Amino acid sequence: MSKADLISTLPELVLVATALALLILEVLKTPPRARFVWVALAGIAIAFILEFTQPLEGQFYSGMIAVDRFSRFFDMIFLVTAAATMLIAIPYLRRTLEERGEYYALLIFATIGMMFMAKAHDLTIVFLGLELLSIPLYVLVGFYRNRVHSNEAGLKYLLLGAFSTGFFLFGIALVYGSTGTTHYDGIREAIISGQQLSPVLTLSGFGLLVVGFAFKVALVPFHMYAPDVYEGAPTSITAFLSTGPKVAGFAAFLKIIVVSFAITTQHWWGVIWVLAALTMTVGNVTAIVQQNIKRMLAYSSVAHAGYLAIAVLVGSHDSTFGLMYYLAAYAITTLSAFGIVAIIEGDDESGLDVDSYRGLARRNPYLAALFALAMVSLAGFPPTAGFVGKYFVFSAAVDEGYVWLVVIAVVNSLISVYYYLRPVVAMYMQEPADESAVSLPRVVVPVFILLVLVVLGWGIFPMTLVRSGAAAAGSLF
Repeated sequence: MSKADLISTLPELVLVATALALLILEVLKTPPRARFVWVALAGIAIAFILEFTQPLEGQFYSGMIAVDRFSRFFDMIFLVTAAATMLIAIPYLRRTLEERGEYYALLIFATIGMMFMAKAHDLTIVFLGLELLSIPLYVLVGFYRNRVHSNEAGLKYLLLGAFSTGFFLFGIALVYGSTGTTHYDGIREAIISGQQLSPVLTLSGFGLLVVGFAFKVALVPFHMYAPDVYEGAPTSITAFLSTGPKVAGFAAFLKIIVVSFAITTQHWWGVIWVLAALTMTVGNVTAIVQQNIKRMLAYSSVAHAGYLAIAVLVGSHDSTFGLMYYLAAYAITTLSAFGIVAIIEGDDESGLDVDSYRGLARRNPYLAALFALAMVSLAGFPPTAGFVGKYFVFSAAVDEGYVWLVVIAVVNSLISVYYYLRPVVAMYMQEPADESAVSLPRVVVPVFILLVLVVLGWGIFPMTLVRSGAAAAGSLF
């Protein structure tokens, strides 16, 4: 291990030190638990600065990790997502008396796993990153030990997650057995040169990798866990679940396809085509009938996975950039939406149905406007970042000839308007069942300011992200 290797993973090392410090402080009970979040945020801030100032680029740890603009782009998303999740969680955890140091430590460990998934240039590192992401999430989903729904959600996520991990690991074994390597470049060279043991064995391994990724990003039919887990988990963790793992899964999935398996597109494109079409359709149609706002957003997350799968299928430079733009906008918008849900739901989680949003514009006009903005962006209305992200992905797919898949996506986007506007109609056009005011915790204000800046800023002035995103996408080509 060289000095350059250590420097390449310096942000992750800082986060490891922060997480371990939080665990030690929890045992010592010093300082008070209310200050633990600021220790966690300080570690994330240092890691964020190191990502910006790190001069090294290239492959490290014997080529198993690649640091480039692609990985840095996603690392920024992961760090912002983790920080926003912690800010959202502060009033939520204090209200439920569940604020503990291990909560923030587990979130940081999950963030490290996501960062390794984006930096991975070897299937073994992807697997390690996936496990480092998943294991803390199994605990966090069931974090409320005295709530049956939280325990049930944690158990479901654990069992199905372990099952999907078995598929992923078996896929790695088959690819290694056929190509003799787990390195991305080595797999590509083995396929191009014809030195693989069996093309069928290689494609079988790739198919099992797809199953593992499909579970992590909730593609149909591997999405069945998502509604129950999202509903049962603490709302602040649901916000993280619907963004971080999805972004990390698509980052790793896209990189593996573009770098290693692009040459075999003719063998698997039909499978991804069907998965994308089914996912967006099932997600949107099922979301229409949901009364629970967390389940509705869970199926919304499934539908967005279908749109994002289009970019993975196309695999061009334009679609890669479109996926990156889409994921950045989606992460901030969804986090903010769940942050508002966490405020509205109350101590007993009684405010999770759509009717709880009736008259919210009178009770707190700022929260109503923020939630409406999030819903409009998720639906893809201009001039929001959600519209621009869909435009980039869909136009790249049309350029590569996937016209009918884009037609299906556009029809599904129109369907989604119905359930996205339901809470908006309830907030502005219906009488409130409860006239009491809803307070906006000051600590979450930075998250909502970021929502406005991202949704409207990137929607009206998309070039602010286009340049950096296009350069980051170019790292794979």
